[in-house]
Amino acid sequence: MTDIIQVEKKMATLKTETKGIVDTHILGTVSEHLYNGVTAIIDKAKSQVAIYVNAHASMMFWSVGKYIINDMDYRTYSAYGKKILATLSQRLTSRYGKGYTYSALTRMMKVARVYSEREMFAMLSQTLSWSHFLELITIKDPTKRLFYQQMGIAEHWSVQQLRDKQNEMTYERSLIAAKPDEEIVKALENISPLHAEPDVVLKNSYVLDFLGLESFYSEKSLEDAIALQLEQFILELGQGFAFLERQKRFTIDGTDYKLDLLFYHFKIRCLVAIDCKLGKFKPQDKGQMELYLKYLQKHDMQPGDNPPIGLLLCGEGNTEHIELLMLDEDRIKVAQYLTFLPDKQWFLDKLNRSIMIAKEYGERKDSF
Repeated sequence: MTDIIQVEKKMATLKTETKGIVDTHILGTVSEHLYNGVTAIIDKAKSQVAIYVNAHASMMFWSVGKYIINDMDYRTYSAYGKKILATLSQRLTSRYGKGYTYSALTRMMKVARVYSEREMFAMLSQTLSWSHFLELITIKDPTKRLFYQQMGIAEHWSVQQLRDKQNEMTYERSLIAAKPDEEIVKALENISPLHAEPDVVLKNSYVLDFLGLESFYSEKSLEDAIALQLEQFILELGQGFAFLERQKRFTIDGTDYKLDLLFYHFKIRCLVAIDCKLGKFKPQDKGQMELYLKYLQKHDMQPGDNPPIGLLLCGEGNTEHIELLMLDEDRIKVAQYLTFLPDKQWFLDKLNRSIMIAKEYGERKDSF
């Protein structure tokens, strides 16, 4: 506001001095400021209207589905019920046009069944579109569906991104997927655009097929390839990572150490130290990472940060060793990196094995 007043005073002075001739530069500045202010108001209003219309439409579709379910009850599954639904579809289409086909009505009913509580659906529809809900109801497992729902809200996924994340097996590859359902649900319920648990963000396997590595390569070749394809590497890590340093050096008791990669994650609010290993996870890898994390916590951690997290990227998987040695470890995570893209069954098998081993060790631990 002060800037506008100063500009107007200058314009008035110039008018007086030049007998009505206005400086076109000043006029342009005022016009641009006015234009930006007005367009900001309009854009904000349009955005709010779009959100309102989207939520209102979703609520209407949900209400239609809920009403049909309540009115027809068990008959919705019978041949008789299907005929009634087909007749309803024809009459609605005749009156309102497209959008009320038989399949559209069945989808409305399915959404209303999956999201049965009105208040919860109304809250979710403020951020998720009807198309998001149609994609989410295709996921049969409730915990898995909750993962994609909550992550989609927190990371503002489009419908296409939601599909892509499912195709990439994002849930199956997350560290949280191997934990008991109650722990997964608790962690997912606490997700927000500004906060997430490490096991939700980090994965058990990373596909680095974009590195273009040959069959045989050294750790240096791996690090060099990651440095050259850093943007792709960060995309594979996921949202929220910011690159800080490569080959971070520090000296402890006269001994020099080098950390491969150092990142910061804004949702976990901590430094993430990444060390790459060619083969399987070894017990000494854990000890080395513990040293790195203690050094980072003492010398690099900033006020308000959470303690640093270490991610060991290993070229081969050995799940049982990892579960045995890392059972009570919260700040060090182990993941396998792949230089090729396996089929989806590979990820499912890896997750199932992780769940089985974690359950076995959990039962042994409880028995002591």
